[in-house]
Amino acid sequence: MTAADRAADAVAAIDAPDVVVAVTRRGVRTVLTGGTAPPPPAGRHALRYELGSLSKTFTVLLLAALAGDGAVGTDDRLTAHLPRPAPPHRTAHRITLRHLATHTSGLPRIPREMVPGALLQPYANGYHGYGTERLLHAFARTRPRPPGTRWHYSNFGLALLGCALARATGTAFPALLTRRVLVPLGLTGTALEPGTTGTDALGHRADGHTPVPAGSMGAFAPAAAVRATPGDLLTFLEAHLDPGATPLAGAVRAVQVPQLRHGAGRVHTHTLTWFRHPAPGGPLLFHMGATFGQQSFIGFHPASGTGVAALATRRGRACRLTSTAYELLYALCGDAAGG
Repeated sequence: MTAADRAADAVAAIDAPDVVVAVTRRGVRTVLTGGTAPPPPAGRHALRYELGSLSKTFTVLLLAALAGDGAVGTDDRLTAHLPRPAPPHRTAHRITLRHLATHTSGLPRIPREMVPGALLQPYANGYHGYGTERLLHAFARTRPRPPGTRWHYSNFGLALLGCALARATGTAFPALLTRRVLVPLGLTGTALEPGTTGTDALGHRADGHTPVPAGSMGAFAPAAAVRATPGDLLTFLEAHLDPGATPLAGAVRAVQVPQLRHGAGRVHTHTLTWFRHPAPGGPLLFHMGATFGQQSFIGFHPASGTGVAALATRRGRACRLTSTAYELLYALCGDAAGG
């Protein structure tokens, strides 16, 4: 079965108003689209999609780039790059930028003050209007678990990482990410804020019908605000498959180095930003994301030069995006290993 055949099967298996599945194999691209809604005039492949937590892979790549230039150190204390007064809890002062990137900071997923709203209104954007000062106040009130002792996924931590990088360089985070990551990699279809009508895909709730308009992510932009075209995601993946062809070679290589193992029996490997699983011929690396109305997945298999990006404008397990995209990538790894 060809890569195009497998990609077509994946498009058919994902249930959403708009679906894009894009594959790169040693530089040869295949982009297929589908969905239950009428396609937009410009085509689904031309829209920018909300990446949700895939944004973290961009932010941590920024960390690696700045560390490579000596602007920050990966093992710098977080509080060294935040304004005074310092948080009162001693454990907070032990958190490093590496802890934030690898979800080992001891911080909760989101500030505790946001939990009631998230539970009562799961489709309401509680991040909108949540500014940097509020984020820093929340950090000051939080007593983290001892950093480095457990893996716990944290949007809170990545938001603080973005804040620290911005303050360390004296540059607002969107401008910093654009200058140090997006421009060097040629990602002209990637941004952190919604665009004009017709440029961005419209998300939907779990029912696949109720629209979810785009919104700002406030201080949590480093954790979840990036939106990109399928073509840009393939370019991003190709940079990771062939770091030497990019101006960010050292940083791209650095984010792929295994950092820790976690989960039951410590069977899961995590790099500075990617989840890493065994696969035929060598490991595959991946990350997934979701916003209030969209879902995304990207992953790559360095041994075979294969990358997969999948996007859908529906939020919910019934969409089947993550499992389908992961299975597609794994199958393509097997095809390559089998000759």
